[in-house]
Amino acid sequence: MTVHFVGAGPGAADLITLRAAALLSAADVVLYPGTYLDAEVLSHCRDGARRVDTQDLDLDRITAVMVEAHVAGRDVIRLTSGDPSLYSALHEQTRRLDAAGVQWDVTPGVPAYAAAAAIVGRELTVPLVAQSVVLTRTQARSTAMPEGESLAAYAATGATLVLHLAITRTAALMAELTPHYGADCPVAVVSRASQPEELVLRGTVATIAGLVEDAGLRQAAVILVGPALASVTDPRAAESYLYSPERLARKERLR
Repeated sequence: MTVHFVGAGPGAADLITLRAAALLSAADVVLYPGTYLDAEVLSHCRDGARRVDTQDLDLDRITAVMVEAHVAGRDVIRLTSGDPSLYSALHEQTRRLDAAGVQWDVTPGVPAYAAAAAIVGRELTVPLVAQSVVLTRTQARSTAMPEGESLAAYAATGATLVLHLAITRTAALMAELTPHYGADCPVAVVSRASQPEELVLRGTVATIAGLVEDAGLRQAAVILVGPALASVTDPRAAESYLYSPERLARKERLR
């Protein structure tokens, strides 16, 4: 048997992949993060499947449930919010499974930042404005950030920033970003993207912290920061060379 790590997407039951839905429909045991996942995602599970909410379990207990189910010959799915490649503890859990001799694989999912960008209707990489996206988090009551991965260092590039697990520190973060992006730089906060409780806040580096405080947000939110979030009529934006008449004409000449 194999333990399947499956990205559950941002939360909506219809924003999981066909592969994820098929795996869920066949699983005997499904572990899921109840803090971040809309219950409707579990509607893909078959009747009789054991469902384990992991929000109050540590990694050793989570792994024990997976190993026990594997030994009993059960099909096991470990759901993660968004995509397993980001902040899913995949590294820690698979290391434990390897030590226990349990096979595993990974099915990707729609990442929360992609869902957030779709909801606000913005491309995060706009020609001549921003061509890089930094996915990061900040340190509060959490694991220390690696040396060199400071928010200021990323902000100095002018790239579009996506801040995960950071909503409770919005005011402090915006103060740190102001020298790099300016007080008027657009910011969007998307809480529980695609779920029934979805909330979208739009503001600037100067105003977003107040909006977050007024909304009482404490978890399950993504912060998007950068000039790429500005109006689509932003005069600084250029059009992509990939689809330009000049490129197509040059391509035709080279034929």
